[in-house]
Amino acid sequence: MIPSSLRFAVLAAALTGCAANTPPAQPAALAAPAAGASIPIALLKPEGAGPFPAVVILHDCSGLGPRSSGSPRRWADLLVKQGYVVAIPDSFSTRGHPGGVCTEANRADVGPVRRVDDALEALAYVRAQPLVDRAHVGVMGGSHGGATTVRTVGTARADGFAAAIALYPGCGINGPYHASAPLLILAGELDDWTPAAACERLAKRATGGPVRIKVYPGAHHAFDSGNPIRYNGARVNANAPGGRGATTGGNPEAWADSIREVTAFFAQHLRTR
Repeated sequence: MIPSSLRFAVLAAALTGCAANTPPAQPAALAAPAAGASIPIALLKPEGAGPFPAVVILHDCSGLGPRSSGSPRRWADLLVKQGYVVAIPDSFSTRGHPGGVCTEANRADVGPVRRVDDALEALAYVRAQPLVDRAHVGVMGGSHGGATTVRTVGTARADGFAAAIALYPGCGINGPYHASAPLLILAGELDDWTPAAACERLAKRATGGPVRIKVYPGAHHAFDSGNPIRYNGARVNANAPGGRGATTGGNPEAWADSIREVTAFFAQHLRTR
Protein backbone atom coordinates (compact mmCIF):
# COMPACT_ATOMS: atom_id res chain seq x y z
CA MET A 1 0.00 0.00 0.00
CA ILE A 2 1.29 3.46 -0.88
CA PRO A 3 1.85 5.63 2.25
CA SER A 4 -0.54 8.57 2.63
CA SER A 5 2.30 11.07 2.46
CA LEU A 6 3.44 9.65 -0.86
CA ARG A 7 -0.11 9.59 -2.24
CA PHE A 8 -0.39 13.28 -1.34
CA ALA A 9 2.89 13.99 -3.09
CA VAL A 10 1.88 12.09 -6.22
CA LEU A 11 -1.48 13.85 -6.43
CA ALA A 12 0.03 17.28 -5.81
CA ALA A 13 2.74 16.61 -8.37
CA ALA A 14 0.15 15.53 -10.92
CA LEU A 15 -1.86 18.70 -10.45
CA THR A 16 1.11 21.05 -10.45
CA GLY A 17 2.65 19.11 -13.31
CA CYS A 18 -0.41 19.81 -15.43
CA ALA A 19 -0.07 23.46 -14.57
CA ALA A 20 3.57 23.44 -15.62
CA ASN A 21 2.79 21.97 -19.04
CA THR A 22 -0.27 24.11 -19.78
CA PRO A 23 -0.33 27.82 -20.67
CA PRO A 24 -1.34 29.84 -17.61
CA ALA A 25 -4.83 31.23 -17.32
CA GLN A 26 -5.33 34.72 -18.69
CA PRO A 27 -5.01 37.03 -16.51
CA ALA A 28 -5.45 36.58 -12.74
CA ALA A 29 -5.34 40.24 -11.74
CA LEU A 30 -8.29 41.86 -10.02
CA ALA A 31 -10.65 43.35 -12.56
CA ALA A 32 -12.79 46.44 -12.16
CA PRO A 33 -16.24 45.44 -10.95
CA ALA A 34 -19.13 45.63 -13.36
CA ALA A 35 -21.56 48.51 -13.08
CA GLY A 36 -23.38 48.25 -9.77
CA ALA A 37 -20.91 45.75 -8.26
CA SER A 38 -19.33 46.62 -4.95
CA ILE A 39 -16.28 44.33 -4.79
CA PRO A 40 -13.25 43.37 -6.91
CA ILE A 41 -13.64 40.40 -9.22
CA ALA A 42 -10.76 38.38 -10.70
CA LEU A 43 -11.39 37.00 -14.17
CA LEU A 44 -9.50 34.05 -15.64
CA LYS A 45 -10.11 32.70 -19.13
CA PRO A 46 -8.98 29.92 -21.45
CA GLU A 47 -7.23 30.53 -24.74
CA GLY A 48 -9.54 31.45 -27.58
CA ALA A 49 -12.47 33.74 -28.31
CA GLY A 50 -15.29 31.65 -26.86
CA PRO A 51 -18.09 31.75 -26.10
CA PHE A 52 -17.17 29.67 -23.06
CA PRO A 53 -19.26 28.40 -20.16
CA ALA A 54 -18.27 30.04 -16.90
CA VAL A 55 -18.02 29.37 -13.17
CA VAL A 56 -18.13 31.83 -10.29
CA ILE A 57 -15.89 30.58 -7.45
CA LEU A 58 -16.64 31.82 -3.93
CA HIS A 59 -13.66 31.77 -1.56
CA ASP A 60 -13.64 30.26 1.94
CA CYS A 61 -13.22 32.07 5.27
CA SER A 62 -9.48 32.54 4.67
CA GLY A 63 -10.22 34.93 1.82
CA LEU A 64 -7.93 35.65 -1.11
CA GLY A 65 -5.09 37.42 0.72
CA PRO A 66 -1.83 36.12 2.19
CA ARG A 67 -3.63 33.63 4.47
CA SER A 68 -5.75 32.13 1.70
CA SER A 69 -6.14 28.37 1.68
CA GLY A 70 -5.37 28.45 -2.05
CA SER A 71 -8.43 26.36 -2.81
CA PRO A 72 -10.16 28.93 -5.08
CA ARG A 73 -7.11 29.24 -7.31
CA ARG A 74 -6.53 25.47 -7.47
CA TRP A 75 -10.10 24.93 -8.67
CA ALA A 76 -9.92 27.94 -10.98
CA ASP A 77 -6.79 26.66 -12.70
CA LEU A 78 -8.39 23.24 -13.19
CA LEU A 79 -11.58 24.69 -14.64
CA VAL A 80 -9.77 27.12 -16.96
CA LYS A 81 -7.81 24.18 -18.37
CA GLN A 82 -11.16 22.47 -19.01
CA GLY A 83 -12.40 25.45 -21.01
CA TYR A 84 -14.32 27.54 -18.49
CA VAL A 85 -14.09 31.25 -17.80
CA VAL A 86 -13.73 31.70 -14.03
CA ALA A 87 -14.72 34.72 -11.96
CA ILE A 88 -13.55 35.00 -8.34
CA PRO A 89 -15.22 37.79 -6.33
CA ASP A 90 -13.31 39.05 -3.28
CA SER A 91 -15.81 39.51 -0.45
CA PHE A 92 -13.29 40.39 2.26
CA SER A 93 -10.41 42.67 1.27
CA THR A 94 -12.36 45.87 0.67
CA ARG A 95 -14.54 45.29 3.73
CA GLY A 96 -11.77 45.27 6.29
CA HIS A 97 -10.97 41.55 6.40
CA PRO A 98 -7.89 41.10 4.16
CA GLY A 99 -6.62 38.24 6.33
CA GLY A 100 -9.90 36.33 6.30
CA VAL A 101 -12.43 35.71 9.05
CA CYS A 102 -11.75 32.13 10.16
CA THR A 103 -10.90 33.26 13.69
CA GLU A 104 -13.01 36.45 13.84
CA ALA A 105 -16.16 36.23 15.93
CA ASN A 106 -17.73 39.43 14.58
CA ARG A 107 -18.12 38.82 10.87
CA ALA A 108 -21.81 39.20 10.10
CA ASP A 109 -20.98 41.90 7.55
CA VAL A 110 -19.37 39.22 5.36
CA GLY A 111 -21.42 36.19 6.37
CA PRO A 112 -22.80 33.73 3.80
CA VAL A 113 -26.21 35.43 3.74
CA ARG A 114 -24.54 38.77 2.97
CA ARG A 115 -22.32 37.18 0.34
CA VAL A 116 -25.29 35.99 -1.72
CA ASP A 117 -25.32 39.51 -3.18
CA ASP A 118 -21.63 39.13 -4.06
CA ALA A 119 -22.35 35.90 -5.93
CA LEU A 120 -25.12 37.61 -7.88
CA GLU A 121 -22.88 40.58 -8.68
CA ALA A 122 -20.25 38.19 -10.00
CA LEU A 123 -22.91 36.43 -12.06
CA ALA A 124 -23.92 39.72 -13.67
CA TYR A 125 -20.28 40.62 -14.23
CA VAL A 126 -19.34 37.35 -15.92
CA ARG A 127 -22.51 37.24 -18.05
CA ALA A 128 -21.61 40.68 -19.40
CA GLN A 129 -18.33 39.38 -20.82
CA PRO A 130 -18.52 38.84 -24.62
CA LEU A 131 -16.51 35.62 -24.39
CA VAL A 132 -19.01 33.98 -21.97
CA ASP A 133 -21.96 31.78 -22.86
CA ARG A 134 -24.29 33.64 -20.52
CA ALA A 135 -26.85 30.81 -20.39
CA HIS A 136 -24.31 28.40 -18.93
CA VAL A 137 -22.79 29.87 -15.77
CA GLY A 138 -22.23 27.83 -12.62
CA VAL A 139 -21.25 28.69 -9.06
CA MET A 140 -19.11 26.79 -6.57
CA GLY A 141 -17.35 27.32 -3.27
CA GLY A 142 -15.85 25.56 -0.29
CA SER A 143 -16.62 26.02 3.41
CA HIS A 144 -17.72 29.66 3.90
CA GLY A 145 -18.00 29.90 0.11
CA GLY A 146 -19.85 26.59 0.05
CA ALA A 147 -22.38 27.87 2.58
CA THR A 148 -22.76 30.96 0.40
CA THR A 149 -23.30 28.73 -2.64
CA VAL A 150 -26.05 26.77 -0.87
CA ARG A 151 -27.78 29.98 0.17
CA THR A 152 -27.37 31.56 -3.24
CA VAL A 153 -29.02 28.66 -5.02
CA GLY A 154 -31.73 28.72 -2.38
CA THR A 155 -32.93 32.14 -3.50
CA ALA A 156 -35.12 32.78 -6.51
CA ARG A 157 -32.82 35.66 -7.47
CA ALA A 158 -30.18 33.11 -8.47
CA ASP A 159 -32.11 31.67 -11.41
CA GLY A 160 -29.31 32.84 -13.72
CA PHE A 161 -27.02 30.10 -12.40
CA ALA A 162 -27.32 26.83 -14.31
CA ALA A 163 -25.55 24.60 -11.76
CA ALA A 164 -23.93 24.79 -8.33
CA ILE A 165 -21.37 22.82 -6.31
CA ALA A 166 -20.78 23.29 -2.58
CA LEU A 167 -17.76 21.64 -0.95
CA TYR A 168 -18.00 20.97 2.82
CA PRO A 169 -20.54 23.80 3.30
CA GLY A 170 -22.48 24.82 6.35
CA CYS A 171 -26.08 23.77 5.71
CA GLY A 172 -27.74 25.11 8.84
CA ILE A 173 -30.82 26.45 7.08
CA ASN A 174 -34.15 26.18 8.87
CA GLY A 175 -37.41 25.65 7.06
CA PRO A 176 -38.11 24.83 3.41
CA TYR A 177 -35.31 24.84 0.86
CA HIS A 178 -35.95 25.21 -2.88
CA ALA A 179 -32.92 24.98 -5.16
CA SER A 180 -33.10 27.22 -8.21
CA ALA A 181 -30.51 25.06 -10.03
CA PRO A 182 -29.06 21.55 -9.74
CA LEU A 183 -26.86 21.44 -6.63
CA LEU A 184 -24.09 18.98 -5.77
CA ILE A 185 -22.78 18.91 -2.20
CA LEU A 186 -19.45 17.19 -1.44
CA ALA A 187 -18.79 16.67 2.27
CA GLY A 188 -16.44 14.85 4.63
CA GLU A 189 -17.60 12.17 7.05
CA LEU A 190 -15.29 13.43 9.83
CA ASP A 191 -15.93 17.13 9.32
CA ASP A 192 -16.24 18.75 12.78
CA TRP A 193 -16.54 22.30 11.40
CA THR A 194 -19.47 21.92 9.01
CA PRO A 195 -20.83 18.42 9.72
CA ALA A 196 -22.27 16.54 6.77
CA ALA A 197 -25.43 15.56 8.66
CA ALA A 198 -26.96 19.02 8.27
CA CYS A 199 -26.43 18.87 4.51
CA GLU A 200 -27.90 15.37 4.34
CA ARG A 201 -31.03 16.67 6.04
CA LEU A 202 -31.17 19.63 3.68
CA ALA A 203 -30.86 17.39 0.61
CA LYS A 204 -33.71 15.17 1.82
CA ARG A 205 -36.18 18.01 2.22
CA ALA A 206 -35.03 20.11 -0.76
CA THR A 207 -37.35 20.82 -3.67
CA GLY A 208 -36.40 22.06 -7.12
CA GLY A 209 -32.78 21.31 -7.87
CA PRO A 210 -32.26 18.42 -7.80
CA VAL A 211 -29.94 18.38 -4.78
CA ARG A 212 -27.43 15.53 -4.44
CA ILE A 213 -24.92 14.97 -1.65
CA LYS A 214 -21.84 12.76 -1.54
CA VAL A 215 -20.07 12.14 1.77
CA TYR A 216 -16.46 10.95 1.69
CA PRO A 217 -15.56 8.32 4.32
CA GLY A 218 -12.65 9.32 6.55
CA ALA A 219 -12.46 12.86 5.14
CA HIS A 220 -12.23 16.04 7.19
CA HIS A 221 -13.05 19.65 6.35
CA ALA A 222 -10.96 21.01 3.43
CA PHE A 223 -10.24 17.56 2.01
CA ASP A 224 -9.37 19.08 -1.39
CA SER A 225 -5.72 19.77 -0.60
CA GLY A 226 -2.47 18.07 0.29
CA ASN A 227 -2.35 19.68 3.73
CA PRO A 228 -1.81 17.54 6.83
CA ILE A 229 -4.72 17.04 9.18
CA ARG A 230 -4.54 19.49 12.08
CA TYR A 231 -6.75 20.99 14.75
CA ASN A 232 -6.82 24.77 15.28
CA GLY A 233 -8.46 25.87 18.50
CA ALA A 234 -8.88 29.49 17.37
CA ARG A 235 -11.26 28.85 14.49
CA VAL A 236 -14.82 30.08 14.97
CA ASN A 237 -17.02 26.98 14.99
CA ALA A 238 -20.69 27.04 15.93
CA ASN A 239 -20.64 23.24 16.03
CA ALA A 240 -17.90 23.00 18.67
CA PRO A 241 -18.27 23.22 22.45
CA GLY A 242 -17.49 26.80 23.38
CA GLY A 243 -17.80 27.93 19.77
CA ARG A 244 -14.13 27.51 18.87
CA GLY A 245 -11.88 24.86 17.32
CA ALA A 246 -12.00 22.88 14.08
CA THR A 247 -10.05 20.23 12.23
CA THR A 248 -8.94 20.54 8.60
CA GLY A 249 -6.79 18.46 6.31
CA GLY A 250 -6.53 16.87 2.91
CA ASN A 251 -7.64 13.42 1.89
CA PRO A 252 -6.10 12.11 -1.35
CA GLU A 253 -8.99 9.82 -2.28
CA ALA A 254 -11.66 12.44 -1.58
CA TRP A 255 -9.65 15.12 -3.37
CA ALA A 256 -9.20 13.00 -6.48
CA ASP A 257 -12.85 11.95 -6.52
CA SER A 258 -14.05 15.53 -5.98
CA ILE A 259 -12.16 16.53 -9.12
CA ARG A 260 -13.98 13.81 -11.04
CA GLU A 261 -17.33 14.85 -9.57
CA VAL A 262 -16.85 18.55 -10.29
CA THR A 263 -15.65 17.82 -13.82
CA ALA A 264 -18.60 15.55 -14.63
CA PHE A 265 -21.24 17.73 -12.96
CA PHE A 266 -20.26 20.93 -14.72
CA ALA A 267 -19.81 19.08 -18.02
CA GLN A 268 -23.37 17.79 -17.70
CA HIS A 269 -24.99 21.11 -16.83
CA LEU A 270 -22.78 23.78 -18.42
CA ARG A 271 -21.51 22.23 -21.65
CA THR A 272 -23.50 22.69 -24.84
CA ARG A 273 -21.26 20.53 -27.03
